[in-house]
Amino acid sequence: MGGVHATARIEARADGRGGTALPVLASDGPLALRRTRGTAAEARVVLVGAMSGPLGGDRFAVEADVGGGARLRVGSAAATIALPGQTKDDARYEVRLTVADDGELDWLPEPLISAKGSDLSVVTRVDLGAGARLVLREEQVLGRVGEEPGLLRSRLVARIAGRVVLDQELACGPGAPGGWDGPAVLAGQRAIGQLVLARPEFAERPVEARILAEHACVMPLAGPAALVTAVAPDGLRLRRVLDEALAELDIR
Repeated sequence: MGGVHATARIEARADGRGGTALPVLASDGPLALRRTRGTAAEARVVLVGAMSGPLGGDRFAVEADVGGGARLRVGSAAATIALPGQTKDDARYEVRLTVADDGELDWLPEPLISAKGSDLSVVTRVDLGAGARLVLREEQVLGRVGEEPGLLRSRLVARIAGRVVLDQELACGPGAPGGWDGPAVLAGQRAIGQLVLARPEFAERPVEARILAEHACVMPLAGPAALVTAVAPDGLRLRRVLDEALAELDIR
């Protein structure tokens, strides 16, 4: 099979002085990791795409493992654009996140854009300890400006203390099951996003299910966590809705 295969890895550990060390910060191929200025307690990392892609046939993965007492914030330098490749093989991008009890991870990448002719499967798997803290943001934009999207399949799985609290899948674009653009799914919108928030405090003060905006809602999960889902006409308005939801719901 053609394409580029690459896995980038991050390990964050408490340094014993109230800060966070990064004993592993391993870039691979087009997935370049750069440590940036953080805070006294929090380490910050930016993922930089060193090449275009993912293209057809590519297999990318990013792993982050946060230990107890460590705090890590990960972002990306720019949007990820799924593009068609020279082969007809699909591309795959997997994110694997692990956060131990008393660890904290903010996973806040820039959007994923599904360009015309692309075929990408994205899987995000999250494993949290019972006392872990997480903010995970996913944003997906269907097509560049004035462009039809490619085929995008995404799955998000979250476990807390070994228990599955979220397992959802969505397919959009040419080749997806019928109805993906209908009123029950995207309703003509071209940007979709979600936030997963895990906070131990939610065990005592659960989030209530409610509408947050015209096309956004929050739902409690079966654990100390909540899910915000939103759709919008474009990525800018989607980000605004998700930022407002995070400011309202986050407990520090």
